[in-house]
Amino acid sequence: MNNLTSSLELPHFPVMLNEVLKISSPSTKERFIDCTFGGGSYSKQILKFSKTNVLGIDRDKKVLTEAKKLEKKYPKRFKFHQLKFSQLETISIDNVDVVIFDLGLSSIQLNDFDRGFSFKSNKKLNMTMGLNEITALDVINNLSESDLKRVIKILGDEKEASKIAKNIVYHRNLKKIENTNDLVKIIEKSKKKNYSSKINPCTKTFQALRIFVNKEITELIKGIINATKKLKPGGKILIISFHSIEDRIVKYFFTNFSKNKSRPSRYSPETKVPDTALFEQYKNKILRPSNEEINENNRSRSAKLRFATRSKNNFEYPTDLINKFKNYLDLESINV
Repeated sequence: MNNLTSSLELPHFPVMLNEVLKISSPSTKERFIDCTFGGGSYSKQILKFSKTNVLGIDRDKKVLTEAKKLEKKYPKRFKFHQLKFSQLETISIDNVDVVIFDLGLSSIQLNDFDRGFSFKSNKKLNMTMGLNEITALDVINNLSESDLKRVIKILGDEKEASKIAKNIVYHRNLKKIENTNDLVKIIEKSKKKNYSSKINPCTKTFQALRIFVNKEITELIKGIINATKKLKPGGKILIISFHSIEDRIVKYFFTNFSKNKSRPSRYSPETKVPDTALFEQYKNKILRPSNEEINENNRSRSAKLRFATRSKNNFEYPTDLINKFKNYLDLESINV
């Protein structure tokens, strides 16, 4: 049995499914976009309601088999496109009721050791989610030491990024770094031992490389802008994030482009509400997985669900969002 087959056969747990269904209300809504189709868990549950229509997108071609099954089962109600978030605007669909994003790495991708996402595997460095221009192999062996340091420090929040980057360059000058185990050894030798930490010493570096390879921050920003364009007045956008950079972007977008933008905190004086707000009043409420769900699916423990409701105002491009996170966009645009 190959790794792909085994990864697909492992149980796939849709994160915060009950909360997503409660907020999205498929019993009363019709048009949905599932922006991270993956194993199809959200789409399958939504399609159980007879009036729903779902457009599924995913950049990963390895989900095509599952997507085709749904297209066959619901030929008039489900369509799938292999696309990145940034390409959502190319699809002719408007007046959408609900858009759902479940960010980060799926269990299917992580469990497929051949893709090199996991530091527990000893496979070729890859880390591509699909429709990529570069791989982790390219990054590790070609990016300058200074750029490697920036990627690992900024995207992984790794305090020892400088030493890790220096040792990567040293070892690649001796021999090309080709597999995950080679990289794991370099990282472990670079970091001070912290016996009290529950986090694997490789976690942050692997996260940083994965984000950079897939341009995840760029895709997220372009994706949520494109999704907002597609929403009808009163439509909802739901986003489940798993690390602080993602959540910071989502929070900023929902807060600063909503009707409560003019009053960012209860201590600030109230000013005139702008009539260009993309979203209705945003409550800045974060939903988290239940203890029961975390016990069943430990990977859900860091999940945060935020949602916002589209206003009746015409869409105006949120330039401030781009400017606010320009440092991440510039970092991900570095040539390898």
